[in-house]
Amino acid sequence: MVTVTEKAAAYEVIVVGGGAAGLSAALVLGRARRRTLVVDAGEPRNAPAAHMQGYLSRDGMSPAEFLAVGRAEIARYGVELVRDRAVDATVGEDFAVRLAGDASSGAGRTVHARQLVVATGLRDELPPVPGLAGRFGRDVLHCPYCHGWEVRDQAFGVLATTAASVHQALMVSQWSKDVTLFLHRVAESELTGEDLRRLAAAGVRVVPGEVAGLVVADDRLTGVRLADGRVHEREVLFVAPRAVPRTDLLVRLGAEMTETPFGAYPVVDGRGLTTVPGLWAAGNASGFAEQVVNAASRGYRAGAAINGELLMADLDATASH
Repeated sequence: MVTVTEKAAAYEVIVVGGGAAGLSAALVLGRARRRTLVVDAGEPRNAPAAHMQGYLSRDGMSPAEFLAVGRAEIARYGVELVRDRAVDATVGEDFAVRLAGDASSGAGRTVHARQLVVATGLRDELPPVPGLAGRFGRDVLHCPYCHGWEVRDQAFGVLATTAASVHQALMVSQWSKDVTLFLHRVAESELTGEDLRRLAAAGVRVVPGEVAGLVVADDRLTGVRLADGRVHEREVLFVAPRAVPRTDLLVRLGAEMTETPFGAYPVVDGRGLTTVPGLWAAGNASGFAEQVVNAASRGYRAGAAINGELLMADLDATASH
């Protein structure tokens, strides 16, 4: 258990990352009367999206509004939030987190806490197809559960990044019966017999050939252009970005990591505690598949567990004297 030191008495908990997971953890900790600091670089993964879906009572809310409400809520309980980036962290008697610094925080200052929550999420790397990034979150999408209802029954395309994109094409066929899978740089030979049978059963057309770009008219996607010049009329294009976990701080602090098909993530218990005492991971910093509602849940669970850890540590320290 990491204990507080004289020099570091300012904070009991530092939360790095001000998305759903980080704000949720901070809300629980603030309500538990823990002096908490949230360090947020202001780079939410879902910033390109106009709305978020599937969060009961918040369905359709914009990500920006959701975060603004969350920041206001934690402020009511005395949680501090600083717009800054955590560039390094060490652990000894406590956790020391070095910030990049800005006008409000002071250049490169170091903040300390007894416990540290890393909720830095991940970033999406899109294939280098011209025009793709500029339309991401609008009519270039990645998650049918996030956007499928809003674009239902339109002409879908799916841009393959690996042979696993077959799964994405099959999934989006739940929302439209007009689906074309563009193999792009995936060879037809990489598709299995089972892939082809399922694609045929779902009515998904398979188009080989590299995708050269998008066709846009009146600020709307109207087609997908292949390298050979052919254009396939499409209104929506799904693509699976490469997920890049923002787990540098966890690695630097010595947390055990495990390799997954979606990158390396920390080994955590059911509460979010890593293999380093006092170091927690929540949201997409702990796993690839956390939607906003799941990330908030993981943040809540970590916050409650941290409060219990701190309470018992203090009671044990008092009892030993």
